[in-house]
Amino acid sequence: MTQETQEISGFHAHIYFDTASRDVAARVREGLGARFDVRLGRWHDQPIGPHPKSMYQVAFLPNQFEKVVPWLMLNREGLDVLVHPETGDDVKDHTEHALWLGEKLELNIDILRRARTT
Repeated sequence: MTQETQEISGFHAHIYFDTASRDVAARVREGLGARFDVRLGRWHDQPIGPHPKSMYQVAFLPNQFEKVVPWLMLNREGLDVLVHPETGDDVKDHTEHALWLGEKLELNIDILRRARTT
């Protein structure tokens, strides 16, 4: 079965950092906010949801993908980044449909599976 891209309502980029790379993450965040029409999420200094380390989320519309993702490819400054679509299926969006820049981190997908059944 083929899925149509119209099913994508938006994208999230999760920018991962630790205490040593928080300043780098702040620079990347500032660059994203200054250059693109994106929604910058809160800083999470501890793992949250399926995410195994500190991160913030950047939300953007499908028409921004071709600008935001290439910029992240060139300007992520060594940070690991998860980019995924919003299709309404959080499990697939974070796994099968995901794109990684840098190291692919092990997400706690069970949290998403449990949320789907409640």
